[in-house]
Amino acid sequence: MIWFSVLGVAPFSLLLPYADYTMTGVLVVIIGLILSSAFPAIIVYAQELLPKKLGMVSGLFYGFAFGMGGLGSALLGWQADHTSIEFIYHVCSYLPLIGVVAYFLPNLQKTPYKDVM
Repeated sequence: MIWFSVLGVAPFSLLLPYADYTMTGVLVVIIGLILSSAFPAIIVYAQELLPKKLGMVSGLFYGFAFGMGGLGSALLGWQADHTSIEFIYHVCSYLPLIGVVAYFLPNLQKTPYKDVM
């Protein structure tokens, strides 16, 4: 689910800089729906990593997501002031490709231990 929700928006976001106003609205809705489906899965995944700290993990991830969104918007705004909004639009269309990092998440499926002698 995490793979789909993060990398599933990549084709739509890569189309954004080349879409007209109507298609931009359609693409943004599709991207928003797919990305928002990732958040509950990420929270549950994090809760499985620390099962005795459910509230802490939920609050940490929720706060981290909003904090990074705020920092990201400030950084992109600063960069847009120095370059152009078109440049930022193109840069942001490639951001979902960072989702490849999800490959490095630990596998939570327990494999049976075999004692080899």
